[in-house]
Amino acid sequence: MANSPQAKKRARQADKRRLLNASQRSAMRTSIKKVLKAISAGDKTGAEEAYKTAVPMLDRMAGRGLIHKNKAARHKSRLTKHIRAL
Repeated sequence: MANSPQAKKRARQADKRRLLNASQRSAMRTSIKKVLKAISAGDKTGAEEAYKTAVPMLDRMAGRGLIHKNKAARHKSRLTKHIRAL
């Protein structure tokens, strides 16, 4: 347990940040799953629309340091490849 006031504050901040990170990570994964669901259903227009919302979210999360920029690029590349295959 934290003893100094500074350590207590850092523990509070870490808890808040962890909850925010978990929420943002969940939203990012959901946006990716929406694209994958549309792809598996064979709905190209739906997949493209979902992709347009997923890309900025991936870029935003990479910019905030939640995920690595290469991971964001990898997701975008793979989703694009699946959509073009439809």
